[in-house]
Amino acid sequence: MLINKEERLRNTELFVLDMDGTIYLGERVFPDAVEFIKKAKAANKKIIYFTNNASKNTEIYYDKLIKMGFSAERSEILSSGDVTARYLKKHHPGEPVYLVGTPALEQSFATYGIEISEKAKIVVSSFDTTLTYKKLEVACDLIRNGAIFYSTHPDFNCPTENGFIPDSGAICALITASTGKVPKYFGKPYKETADLISELSGIPFNKTAIVGDRLYTDIALGKNNGILSILVLTGETKLEDINDKNAPDFCLQKISEIIPFFA
Repeated sequence: MLINKEERLRNTELFVLDMDGTIYLGERVFPDAVEFIKKAKAANKKIIYFTNNASKNTEIYYDKLIKMGFSAERSEILSSGDVTARYLKKHHPGEPVYLVGTPALEQSFATYGIEISEKAKIVVSSFDTTLTYKKLEVACDLIRNGAIFYSTHPDFNCPTENGFIPDSGAICALITASTGKVPKYFGKPYKETADLISELSGIPFNKTAIVGDRLYTDIALGKNNGILSILVLTGETKLEDINDKNAPDFCLQKISEIIPFFA
């Protein structure tokens, strides 16, 4: 029996929420997003806050969400850094990595027991707001000499209150230009992310919805994995960016427009 999109949204048990551009922008909270989460939880919906931005760790995001007035638990917060670290633990157990990332991401990797080394045979590049030429030089040398090249997420730009700043994908593009090697990406929209969300939540894809502001990460995660996709126009995407190939299941001006489906 086919279920229409509206009925599927009404039956959704888990909402996977992008953060920057979806429930806040930089340090500016979207008040209707606070209300959405409050009402979603009152309706017994589960929430996972998932961001591709791996420059911060769970503790930093938790503190930010609480200060902004969101209902959040540490166990509800995931990033592309977590997906990457879990992949490394499963497929490269005990192997050190060279990380092009922030101290917060280094701390996150450390909690997973991942060693950081300049002599590693694996390079992981991320959104590094502490990027130096030395880090790029070491990463490129290792990759040219055969190191595996991974990246936490493919986003080219990170939205801020003052516009966009270069993100993980832009840093990887520089490394690729120098080495000729393209990384395996994690985070949204890749299957490893969808599988981890399902594993941790215990909720199948057909009862899950992804809400976000980016077509090529948030919405693509849904389209690639059979998850209901909801685009909000509070961040990066404009209406004119949508076409037949990348169109979401729902396109909303803001996240609170989902609330009537809880009734």
